[in-house]
Amino acid sequence: MDVKRVKDYVYWLYYQYLLITCSYVLEPWEQSMFHTITVTVVAMVVYTAYVFVPIHVRLALEFFSQIFGARPESAV
Repeated sequence: MDVKRVKDYVYWLYYQYLLITCSYVLEPWEQSMFHTITVTVVAMVVYTAYVFVPIHVRLALEFFSQIFGARPESAV
């Protein structure tokens, strides 16, 4: 891909983000606070999903394998 096209696409995505969140009407210091809070919340959600989703999936698989009669791994 052309670097200019990638740069334009990133600018377009950022503009879409500004339009969706209506943060283009905020003052610069309000925008920076809003972006900081948004990035912090997204980072916490991603971290929580990375840490806890695999544990819950493993526990769900163990639960359903016991319900449907599969032998537990400790008995194998």
